[in-house]
Amino acid sequence: MISPRAASESERKLVDQYTEIARLAGALAHEIKNPLSTIRLNMELLAEDFQNPETPRERRALAKVAVVERECLRLQELLDSFLSFTKVRTLKSEPTNLNHQVKEILQFFAPKAKEAGIDVIDYLATDLPTVLLDREAFYGALLNLVLNAQQAMPQGGQLVVRTSDTGDGVRLDLIDTGCGMDATTLEHIFEAFFSTKRGGSGLGLPTARKIVEAHGGRITVESEVGKGTKFSIKLPVPARLPAATGSPRA
Repeated sequence: MISPRAASESERKLVDQYTEIARLAGALAHEIKNPLSTIRLNMELLAEDFQNPETPRERRALAKVAVVERECLRLQELLDSFLSFTKVRTLKSEPTNLNHQVKEILQFFAPKAKEAGIDVIDYLATDLPTVLLDREAFYGALLNLVLNAQQAMPQGGQLVVRTSDTGDGVRLDLIDTGCGMDATTLEHIFEAFFSTKRGGSGLGLPTARKIVEAHGGRITVESEVGKGTKFSIKLPVPARLPAATGSPRA
């Protein structure tokens, strides 16, 4: 039988190894970004040289430049997502009302929802207990889930956002009427680099889960093809918290 002390030491070594791998991966990503920026800049300058193509050859050259520019942008977005995923997070948590975070996200999302034909309905429970949140990190996680719902409803639909007091914590549900996911997709949805979207990084949902778990919470998903998807986040409520802060930012 492995002693608790040995198990604790083993866990510490694993954490140290993960931290070192994450640091090296992040450093490598930063090193890649530097020459990538140079390539993008030179492609932009080259595109300016071919801004008014006069021959078939120049038009072909401009088209090839556009392809390289597009792929450079995709790599830049992938690197940014990867750096966010590998980031070792030290949370700056403060007492917050979850509803304030939700309202802030929905306010930001409102123009996109209108443009996409998505009807957003919120059922926010009153008198929610206070939770500890790193507002910036948690905002990023919620934004990712809301945008994921938007992408699942290309023809428009409905997004229900609901908060509730579970007795031992608070719960946030995001329910969309989108295309839904099959069992195979659900099994891998939180795996890094797994994506069913063309050009997707496959890091958005894994990053969101890391942020939720860093808050001591848990995220789950239910879905059915053709009917929609529900993401649920449950957060703990620590004892003896001061009054909640975190009203929506101006």
